[in-house]
Order: sequence, then C-alpha cells, then structure tokens
Amino acid sequence: MTWQTPPFIDSLDEVSGAYSLLLCDVWGVVHNGVRPYERACKALVRERQAGRTVVLITNSPRRADAVAEQMAQIGVSADAWDAIVTSGDATRRLIAEGPRGVFHIGTEAELHLYEGLGVERVSKGEAEAAVCTGLFDDEHEDLNEYDGLLRELLARNVPMVCANPDLKVRRGDRIVPCAGAVAKAYEAMGGEVRVAGKPHAPIYDAAFDAAGNAAGRIFAKNEALAIGDGIPTDVKGAVDQAIDCLFITGGDAGIEGDADLFALLRAADLRPVASMTHLV
Repeated sequence: MTWQTPPFIDSLDEVSGAYSLLLCDVWGVVHNGVRPYERACKALVRERQAGRTVVLITNSPRRADAVAEQMAQIGVSADAWDAIVTSGDATRRLIAEGPRGVFHIGTEAELHLYEGLGVERVSKGEAEAAVCTGLFDDEHEDLNEYDGLLRELLARNVPMVCANPDLKVRRGDRIVPCAGAVAKAYEAMGGEVRVAGKPHAPIYDAAFDAAGNAAGRIFAKNEALAIGDGIPTDVKGAVDQAIDCLFITGGDAGIEGDADLFALLRAADLRPVASMTHLV
C-alpha cells in the first residue's frame, strides 16, 4: 500500500461519527502538565454528550486515581472522560509478577505504585529488579547523571520495569525526560527492560476492559479511534493494535522541533486516518 499523508481536519467531529469509543492520550493533548487545553476538553465533553465513550489512556507512571486528582487540580473537567487507564496501572501487573526486592528510580510521588503488591523497596546493591517511573528529580537532573547508576545495575544483571515508555514530555514551557529515556539508555547498554504502556498491548487491553465496564458492553477494535501526539507511542500503539488513529501534531509531537513529522510516520510505515494540530 502506498503511504499517503493523512488528511488534515479542523474538528474532531469530522471523523468521530464513525466510532463509538475514543481512546485519548492525556499529556500534550488534554493538558500540558500545568494547564488544560480548554478546547480539547470541550471536544471530549461534546463527544460523550453524543453518546460516545471516552477513555483517557496515558503513559503516566501514576495510578488512575492519582491522574484524576492531578487533572482536577489543574482544571480538567471530569465530564471529559468515562474512565482513565494508565501505564502505572498496567505496570503494577509486571511488578507483581517479578521479584520481591525492587529498587525505585523516580520521585516519591509514584511510590503508591507498589501499594498492595507485597514488594519490598531495597537499595540498588540489594535489588532483584529496578522499577523506573522517571528521574529522581526531573526539575534539576538530566539523563547523563544516570550512567553510573545504570552500569551498577547492569553489572548485577538487574532487570528493569519501565512505568512510562515516553522519552520526554512538555511540562508548561519546559521539556523534561521521562522513564522511557532511562529505560532506552539501559537497554542500549544491554540491560533487560520490560514495558506495559503504549505502544505495548497490555495498556490497550486494559483500556478496552475499562470502556466495557463504563458502557456496559464489549467494544470491537474497529469501533475505536485512538487520539494522540506521540509517534512511537500513541500512533505506533494504535497501528500495532489495528485501531484507527487521529494524530495530533501540535502537542508533544512538536518536541521533534523542525523535523518533518509526516516523514517520520512514513519512515515507520505508520498510517493515521487523519491529523490535526490540536484537539478541538
């Protein structure tokens, strides 16, 4: 099939009528970590009023209730979604299936990820596994400072569970590295990494389960439209799962700077059904 640039649309309702379920990314589409995108939120509210089910599907390493609380704090209306599915929730299953002694790489805000799993947080020298939710302090650190730590873990063949596959994210006017960047560096060294978030199947399975619980029925994949701004996560995940995708070019996709985003899609043979700058 010849690759074609996805048609550009001005409004979500130009395509949404063909679907019963919207799987919408959060960071970069619904908000930027500091404030909501009001027109995006209104668009999702309108879709729910039209009878469609909206599941927010995010690579946040936090659990769904923590993400809901964060969105409420910055002003995202709870009327914009029926359910939330996070990489953190999907990752909990990987943690539960792994060894008991884990070393946490990330902030204390994500420690709730371990609640009820029966694991013990240990030092890096005692760790049987590492769980990465991000940098310890992404306000002041950068990835270069993690080389020594990763080499220590690698020397002991410690596997890593990555709770957020995103490489970087826009927080207000700043770009900060995510857990995916740490995991990518560890994997490049030869370390073992396990991931559950986008673009991997477990988080999509969880999203369809959440949609079914919210709507009281089972959804087929051809009823769903995934909305997202991440090429290696949102777009690839949707395409790999045979789900139609609406590509948002003005969110975290814009982190690519002057890169031709459609050239990146073409090179990866990823075909969104449509694109728009911002969700409106």
